[in-house]
Amino acid sequence: MDPRSANRRQFLTANFQPIAAAGSSEAAAAPKQSAGPRTYLVQISRKAMACEFEVFLNAGQYPGGEDAALDALDVVDALESQLSIYRETSELSRLNRLAATEPVTIETRLFNLLERCKAWHGASGGAFDVAVGALLRVWGFVRKQGRIPSAEDLQAAREKIGMQHVALDSATSSVAFTRAGIELNLGAVGKGYALDRAAERLANRMIDDFLIHGGQSSILASGSRSGESSGGWRVAIRHPLRPERALAECRLRDQAMGTSGSGVQHFYHAGKRFGHLLDPRTGQPAEACLSATVIAPTAAEADALSTAFYVLGVEATRDYCATRPEIGVILVTPGSRSGAIEVAAINLAEDAWRRVDS
Repeated sequence: MDPRSANRRQFLTANFQPIAAAGSSEAAAAPKQSAGPRTYLVQISRKAMACEFEVFLNAGQYPGGEDAALDALDVVDALESQLSIYRETSELSRLNRLAATEPVTIETRLFNLLERCKAWHGASGGAFDVAVGALLRVWGFVRKQGRIPSAEDLQAAREKIGMQHVALDSATSSVAFTRAGIELNLGAVGKGYALDRAAERLANRMIDDFLIHGGQSSILASGSRSGESSGGWRVAIRHPLRPERALAECRLRDQAMGTSGSGVQHFYHAGKRFGHLLDPRTGQPAEACLSATVIAPTAAEADALSTAFYVLGVEATRDYCATRPEIGVILVTPGSRSGAIEVAAINLAEDAWRRVDS
């Protein structure tokens, strides 16, 4: 029996259909639709990368669209086998084992992703860093068993992180670690990268109008939803302090959106909350923001920059985006009163988003 036949196919009404959180942060919900003619969506989903990936298609638009969506989700499965640090046989696990002792040649697309990660690391001043495996482990976040590290353990971990210690040879697509103990973890960018690759598969099958998400925190929208008068796809961003509510709505067309927050992965110690999003520059949990949402041309970049901006905070994010008009940002920070928030929108046109919380 084809394992893909066990995947769920479901017709949804045009009304907003919330998706339960799947181990992610305060992210986007299912597609919403403006007032207008009632339309339907086809939803195809699969569990991967410890969350639910879902593809939405306009019902009846593409003969064989469901099969194309399943093919796209096959891409996600293959990438999980390549990128997961939890699988000893994955290419990334092999790289982490060997690269400190010898250069390791890797698949070209993975090498290109690491090149982009290194560029984002440099552009963000180290706020985004995928060479933080040792830091995540010392805080217990790799196994989702958060703990406070001792000062000695934390200092030892900080000496084993940093993309500046990852040498990339483009001539051979090889990677070498220039310091022992370096460990790559692509959790901050892997889902977005998987969405980009899945979208390529859909485009190759001549599917132009679709929305695909991974765990709600990573979304890629192509074309438009049927009946959407303004074009594109409308999605909601959850309120970081009241996840049962929407904070804002955004309209995406041929764009991706990533949201970072610590609403799900965190722990308490001595009455203080510690989130899983760490500042690689200090080794401590980042505290500048409650959530960071980024709209970008690709899902990998949206994911990477949402992590970076969550660490950087409002003013440094404004500086970053001053020369990147194609990057839109919504940052939520604590307000002056308990339970209050402040929302900063950067590089977003008025018709691209709106607040819906009251």
